[in-house]
Amino acid sequence: MDRLREGIVVFDIEGVKKAAEEALKIGVSPYEAVMEGMSKGMDIVGKKYEEGEYFLAELIMAGETMKEGLSVLKPYLDREKRAPVGVVILGTVQGDLHDIGKNVVSTLLTAAGFEVHDLGVDVPPERFVEEAKSSKAQIIGLSALLTTTMVNMKAINEQLEKAGVRKQVKVLVGGAPLTEEYARSIGADAYARDAVQGVEICRAWVKKK
Repeated sequence: MDRLREGIVVFDIEGVKKAAEEALKIGVSPYEAVMEGMSKGMDIVGKKYEEGEYFLAELIMAGETMKEGLSVLKPYLDREKRAPVGVVILGTVQGDLHDIGKNVVSTLLTAAGFEVHDLGVDVPPERFVEEAKSSKAQIIGLSALLTTTMVNMKAINEQLEKAGVRKQVKVLVGGAPLTEEYARSIGADAYARDAVQGVEICRAWVKKK
């Protein structure tokens, strides 16, 4: 577990993969390896980011390291079928092809035990509505990096209202041009200034349920 945690913190992809394989060999639950090993490592990375010791590049590198470790454990995780702490839909809004921030959020949420439905980039409002209905998600995370595309977030909120599913989900928005005031103006439930805060908000929401 120490090696899994430390490997994430120092971006040691091969070390994390090897530690994950060894954990399975000695009978460690793959879920435990994720939650008590790699997830704790991502928590440390998140704290270093908040304290200004790490920056976006380090978050991305830690996320890639986590993904490689998960690739070893995923077949065994699928067999365990543990209930996720929550279900989140993520996507970059229509017209926007940026996904770095969204991908970091996806990795951090996965590390925190969430089931993540990542719809990718350039996602139309109707797609979010369809996924909200089929996945029974509690949270929808919307990302935009351009001022010209962040306006599309309002349309998604409106479509969710029309479809009668808005009350079932919390809407979280994020991206460089956004502000707390803008989030409120379009009816979002919260704004996250970065990926780490976004995960903290999602954790707080599912704890209240």
